Amino acid sequence: MSNETLQAVRGMNDILPDEAALWLWFEEVVRDWLHSYGYRNIRMPLVEPTSLFKRAIGEVTDIVEKEMYSFEDALNGDLLTLRPEGTASCVRAALQHNLLYNATQRLYYYGPMFRHERPQKGRYRQFHQFGVEALGFAGPDIDAEQILMCARLWRKLGLKDISLQINTLGDTAARQRHRSRLIVYFEQHRELLDADALRRLHSNPLRILDSKNPAMQSLIAAAPALSDELETEALRHFEELQTILRRHDLPFEINPRLVRGLDYYNRTVFEWVTQRLGAQGTVCAGGRYDGLVEQIGGKPATATGFAMGVERLLALLQEDGMALPKSQVNVYVVHQGELAGRLASQVAELLRDDQLRVLLHCGGGSFKSQMKKADASGATVAVVIGDDEAQAHEVSVKPMQGGVQQRVSVQNLAATVKTFIK
Repeated sequence: MSNETLQAVRGMNDILPDEAALWLWFEEVVRDWLHSYGYRNIRMPLVEPTSLFKRAIGEVTDIVEKEMYSFEDALNGDLLTLRPEGTASCVRAALQHNLLYNATQRLYYYGPMFRHERPQKGRYRQFHQFGVEALGFAGPDIDAEQILMCARLWRKLGLKDISLQINTLGDTAARQRHRSRLIVYFEQHRELLDADALRRLHSNPLRILDSKNPAMQSLIAAAPALSDELETEALRHFEELQTILRRHDLPFEINPRLVRGLDYYNRTVFEWVTQRLGAQGTVCAGGRYDGLVEQIGGKPATATGFAMGVERLLALLQEDGMALPKSQVNVYVVHQGELAGRLASQVAELLRDDQLRVLLHCGGGSFKSQMKKADASGATVAVVIGDDEAQAHEVSVKPMQGGVQQRVSVQNLAATVKTFIK
């Protein structure tokens, strides 16, 4: 057996305690924000049947063709996949457990997603998303609510330089007409298409519009526009969405080339983008997917949602100079001597009974070395116990940021400590 030190899988990163403090703070802010809009938490498995994503996302998409972590169950031969996104799983769960029976649902989930792609800044093989789904709502008011929700979160986080792009994909018939026109158009210019575009030409021509190849941009710019195919009802939906956003003074740009990468979208699509993360500039994206519920086996139902990348949003916060949240430890208990050790353990538990956060020193050492650790812990006060104090059932309370050390009874300790905590 090799003694080589093992490393994490490339693109699947450890989050160490100092950085995790920022994650925990962010997760708490986001959950409070979601609850303020009445969204409820749902939790789905990391592993789903591969067929769920093939049916929902579309077999001729980058995710299904190249990026999914799929494997065969060794016990029964089932084809399984680590979830590459959350919407399909959420809809599957809602259908399986009859959450849409005569009801609408506002749901959110959080956790890791997995895509096998080349790791780079802002794009990892294991990444984390908050996903938000509203199931059973047909009007543009819910589309607007979700966009306005995001704008509120950016304000809450103090994030700037994030702009909103919106578009409408119309309904299925319009997309089919547009698809046919795109195939004819690109067929006429086959010699200008790269290998990726040629591969997608007949299976998913809409994705050619999303190509970043500079040599194809003029060709893409002249391609038939989906807006020419839109039905009156879809156009009205999009106009009403814009009216609501303007009413809230929320700036937006209509981007006719915004198509999103998943086949299940229709009508409203949107992205929140920034110029500050290089090529990975989308921090939050979503839209309406009215056909998905039926697509994976349910009765037709309307739905809209979005997902935001946690790593990318945290990168923006750190770029803005946000400091990592400080330790929330209130008390560090320092002790030396057998009698003091026994009392120290009791004191730590008593303080925790009073809702204080306590680090009890373990491992021995001099008072001086223990006080260094108390200082490094970020605790507000140190509680110091020697055998003399323990015999008198008393302790010394030392403020870590200056102040007079005082000796108090164990009975009065919690009240004394709280006078130092703001």
